[in-house]
Amino acid sequence: MKLTIDGVSIEIAGVPIVAGADIAVAKGQMAGLIGPNGSGKSTLLRAVYRHLKPSGGAVWVGEENIWELKPRDAARRAAAVPQERPDEFDINVHELVSAGRIPHKGAFSPDNSDDLRIVAESIERVGMSGFVARSFSSLSGGEKQRVLVARALAQSTPLLILDEPTNHLDLRHQLDVLELIRGLGLTTLVALHDLNLAASYCDRLHVMHAGRVTSSGEPEEVLTVDLLEQVFGVGGDVSTNTRTGKVNISAYPLTSARRA
Repeated sequence: MKLTIDGVSIEIAGVPIVAGADIAVAKGQMAGLIGPNGSGKSTLLRAVYRHLKPSGGAVWVGEENIWELKPRDAARRAAAVPQERPDEFDINVHELVSAGRIPHKGAFSPDNSDDLRIVAESIERVGMSGFVARSFSSLSGGEKQRVLVARALAQSTPLLILDEPTNHLDLRHQLDVLELIRGLGLTTLVALHDLNLAASYCDRLHVMHAGRVTSSGEPEEVLTVDLLEQVFGVGGDVSTNTRTGKVNISAYPLTSARRA
């Protein structure tokens, strides 16, 4: 299912945060949202998964405006892994992942065999099967992140929105999670800080800077020396990873380049 962010603007307390953002993510495509801190990435994603209503523009999932859907219907279209984590809820892993099935059930309906299967498969896919009875609040940061990905998978939606899903993960689990997400074949929009991970796993990248989408294209088109300097304020060498064939960034402070 295609995602279209059409001229979305967002204000918070009257302050413009995002201005006229346009992003198209084709069905089954994994698109990366990159940019420095404060560029508006998380704010834009919140508009996509209905946590922050746009002041202008629209978010389309297929032919439907997600803000015109009932909450349950919207939750059947898009699942999200936000940066905020429900640490205050002292529930176990199975219960938290089971919450992903709520949009597909009637009020107070118990889990049926399909729900139980989907929850178990989702937990297994993120490598947390040995933790189903553990309290969510007792887990490490990386373990919590994997459980939240499992909850999104259990929601069984055609669209997946992820805000820094590799936060708190060690290198192996960063790769494992992105391999998993990539292999799902879902329409996916993911915000990432690590430019090399973004280049390795995303079909297209969309660059945000000062609240605007300033560049969109395939990683090799977007990730240039000029972009590193103008958007991220760093120098960099842009090459090709000889093993993966993907763009590889080696960044360094601009002051180092000037001294050289």
